[in-house]
Amino acid sequence: MTNPRSLLLVLLALALPAQSTGADERVSLLLATTTSVQDSGLLDELLPIFSRETGIRVKTVAVGTGAALRMGADGNADLLLTHAPEAEQMLLRSGAVARRREIMQNHFVLAGPPDDPATVRNAEDVLAALRGIRAAGARFVSRADDSGTHKREVSLLRRAGLDPDERWPGLTRTGSGMGLSLQIAGQKAAYILSDIGTFLAFRERSGLVALTREEPALRNVYSLLIVSSARFPRVHTAEATELERFMLRAETRSAIARFGVERFGRPLFRPLGAKHEE
Repeated sequence: MTNPRSLLLVLLALALPAQSTGADERVSLLLATTTSVQDSGLLDELLPIFSRETGIRVKTVAVGTGAALRMGADGNADLLLTHAPEAEQMLLRSGAVARRREIMQNHFVLAGPPDDPATVRNAEDVLAALRGIRAAGARFVSRADDSGTHKREVSLLRRAGLDPDERWPGLTRTGSGMGLSLQIAGQKAAYILSDIGTFLAFRERSGLVALTREEPALRNVYSLLIVSSARFPRVHTAEATELERFMLRAETRSAIARFGVERFGRPLFRPLGAKHEE
């Protein structure tokens, strides 16, 4: 026979509201980002601070920008950190993302072996450098993974009057992230287009040197995109907005501006004025 006092305690417990455990009950965000940002180590420095302050855990999926944008288009991430402005704006116009904010930039660099067999360092600009690499039949490594870097490579080749789909004996397509592709280029003594941040992070491992200067064609802008809860009710818009605010605040922007200085003698990224598009 059930003890009446025990039954009363059970009923009281069921009637009481659940006790909140605070940060432990906060949802986990899924951030789809580029391998270039992940390989630089920037998120390893910033995201633990955000999680300590808010209790929101952030799971990152590092893929090429094309794959990250597809995750956003399908509502399979809460927010994106990518670097392909034209493709991002198309996604924004589609309604799959609610807004886009430019948060930082660096630049792309054409890197290659120190002996520079195609004399890239003497080229007038990056377009002339690419034409020189192809004319010389020099070794070239392409990520070929629909990443933001690969998208820029394709655009530059077309602007240089070259066919991005052409194959030649010196061409290697990795289908891999920036860090691994840089190491493969180093092993092959090949040229490669890279963002400056990942290039510096892997410079010692690759043995490559930067051969181009900063120019408008090589500007590389990273943006945060908040996936639309109107299109995908399952996404965690409120928590994604908290991360967006964290990335834009003065202390975080200062941390971005300092990141890389101690190790490389220069910052890997420059924070931007948060251009806002909805």
